[in-house]
Amino acid sequence: MILVAKKHDTWVDIVSTFGVTRRVAEDITQEMYIKIQLQIEKGLDIMYNDEINYYYIFKTLKTLFLDLKRRQKNIVMLDIDLCAASDVYKINLISEDVDFEKSYNLVEEALEKMYWYDRKVFEIINGGESIAELSRKSKIEYFALYFTHKKVKDQLKKLI
Repeated sequence: MILVAKKHDTWVDIVSTFGVTRRVAEDITQEMYIKIQLQIEKGLDIMYNDEINYYYIFKTLKTLFLDLKRRQKNIVMLDIDLCAASDVYKINLISEDVDFEKSYNLVEEALEKMYWYDRKVFEIINGGESIAELSRKSKIEYFALYFTHKKVKDQLKKLI
C-alpha cells in the first residue's frame, strides 16, 4: 500500500484528466486508497512484475469517478469558505435532531427478529462482499441476493 501512496500525485493527475477539480480528484484518490486496502485485505495482489498494476489503479479510479457522476444529482456542494464567512450562508443540513443510538438499537432489534437468511445476506453484503462475489461463492442467483438485500435495507430505512 505504501508503493501506491508514493504515486499519489500521479493518481490525482489521472483523475484530474476526467474533467474534475483538484479537490474532487483528491477525494476520489482517497476513496481509491480505501477500496484498494479492502481488496488487499481480501488477498488481491496489485503488483505486476514488481511494479504497481497501473491498469487496475486506473480502472478503480475511473469506476469511482463514474459512481460519483451517477450520484452527483443527489450531492449538494457547499463552499466551506462561504459558509464560514457569514451567518447568512449557514445551512442546517439536518432538519431534525436524530438520536443515533436509538436508531442503531432499532436497527439491531429488527435484524435480530428478521429471518436468518435475510439477516445473513444483509450482513455479508454490508460487510463489504459484493453481491456478484457472494453469488459466485454461494451459487445463489445474483438477483435473489440483490432483492433480499434491497428488501432488508428498505425495511431498516423505514425504522429510521
